[in-house]
Amino acid sequence: MKLEKLVGDRFKERPADCQVDSHALMIRGGYMKNVANGIYSSYMPLRRITRKIEQIIREEMDAIDGQEVQFPVVMPASLWQESGRYDSIGKELLRFTDRNGAPMVLGMTHEEAAVQLVREYGQSYAKYPFMIYQIQTKFRDEARPRAGLIRVREFTMKDAYSFHTSQEDLEQYYDKCHKAYERIYARAGIPEVVSVKSDSGMMGGNVSHEFMLLTPIGEDSIVICNECDYRANMEAAENIVENETEAMQELTKVHTPEMHTIEQVCEFLHVDAKKSMKAVVYQKNSDDKYILIFVRGDLEINETKLTNYLGCDVHPAVITEESGIQAGFIGPVNQNADCIVLFDRSLKGTTNLVCGANEVDYHYTGLNMEREFPDVEYVDLAKVVEGGICPCCGKKSLTISRGIEVGNIFQLGTKYTKTMNMTYVDKDGISKNPIMGCYGIGVGRMAASICEAHHDDYGPIWPMSIAPWQVHICAMNLDKEGVREVADTLYENLQNAGVEVIYDDRSVSAGNKFSDADLLGVPVRVVVSPRNLKESVVEVSTRDKSLMEKVPVENAEQYVKDLVEKMKKECNLVK
Repeated sequence: MKLEKLVGDRFKERPADCQVDSHALMIRGGYMKNVANGIYSSYMPLRRITRKIEQIIREEMDAIDGQEVQFPVVMPASLWQESGRYDSIGKELLRFTDRNGAPMVLGMTHEEAAVQLVREYGQSYAKYPFMIYQIQTKFRDEARPRAGLIRVREFTMKDAYSFHTSQEDLEQYYDKCHKAYERIYARAGIPEVVSVKSDSGMMGGNVSHEFMLLTPIGEDSIVICNECDYRANMEAAENIVENETEAMQELTKVHTPEMHTIEQVCEFLHVDAKKSMKAVVYQKNSDDKYILIFVRGDLEINETKLTNYLGCDVHPAVITEESGIQAGFIGPVNQNADCIVLFDRSLKGTTNLVCGANEVDYHYTGLNMEREFPDVEYVDLAKVVEGGICPCCGKKSLTISRGIEVGNIFQLGTKYTKTMNMTYVDKDGISKNPIMGCYGIGVGRMAASICEAHHDDYGPIWPMSIAPWQVHICAMNLDKEGVREVADTLYENLQNAGVEVIYDDRSVSAGNKFSDADLLGVPVRVVVSPRNLKESVVEVSTRDKSLMEKVPVENAEQYVKDLVEKMKKECNLVK
């Protein structure tokens, strides 16, 4: 490929609306162009990258007996009504009506389509297990697209669906797919991706994992134990706290004038926030029923845990006079408001707490949970904090990092096969619902994440396995003796040897050529210049600056081919 023919402009200035480096570099480097909010067109370099990612994914899915299929982007609403998700999912699902008046949806995920495809096929236990997968365009109407390809509305995704006749068989396959994902990330050049326990969300199921690339620009909070292998998304991380036991005090009402917040009350009474109880109020989306949650004063409520416990969506409460809730002074003692009352597990065993008295300008001191509320049920609803107790090893060793989700896997169970009436007859003649697993990877997000993990101030540093080209030839001063001849010969011979080459033989300055080379991020660069040819050498370097060698012209072709093969092996591309 001649660089002068490459469609797409490259430029030095960072676009003002690019929040993260990968977004800025991919716009500057001529990889993509914005079409609408969260929707992009791809130029050739990005298409070459994503095709290579897709090929790695295909090889690893095929290796675990996956069969590639393709589901439609547009589906009848009736499929989603069968599963119950048509009404349960919010505005992220794009709904529309076709010219015949039939309700339709744009696929944001394809569990329903997968079940519809195989429910007639899978009527006998003898057909199981099996896995089908696709690499397909999807549309999720995100409220706040951000960071270029990291969170978009239209995207390409690999989604796979496995079907089983036992939970044990699903778990065995789930483990195989987990290992396949680890190989995918290693081969694509991001072996540092970690697997974390996650919340299943709208997908359903009881067991799920996310694969996270740890980076400060990530939008997910990841809880990691430095002493053992425990890792979990903040939404799924179990919160464990220690509470000091003290000699019990009397429950006493105290005057706290104009003290509406935990911070104000604790400062006024000279009490640590850990020795206080605060109230957080939500309402159900369905009927606006109030939900009153009591939690230790230094902790925050995890809304995902709350919605999972309740089985419904919630929103922060609008407290009215008719509610019977005294905002700013809410407490559990003599609480008579018509609401659901929940106690976070952080309050278990606590003594001598400060809490609201349900009366303006008054709080209680000396609250003892076991004395005042001996029969209460505790629920884990709080967010984990830095330095918290690990639920696996029991040490105070939890840290919180940021990460980008680059894949997820779920044990779905029978959520979809039951609602969509997919059954098989087992060997004893009994009709049963097959058990499903689901496995997803966003291709564009993965490309952007790799760029985020591997770049410098000048451009991406693409791993050899997914780079748009393997070698970038920069020919300087082509009008000088020997330069064009050497560069053209090297270009032709490398291409004939199966090496992917981008060749810059434009009549522009060296600065422009090197700037464009940095933005394209090709792993191996070969510079042919009059100064080097005076020594009968070419300059071979790597984009990550780990190597720079002057190689005799007659040895250059073989040296570059060997270097490419070596870098392929480092990405586990050659087996």
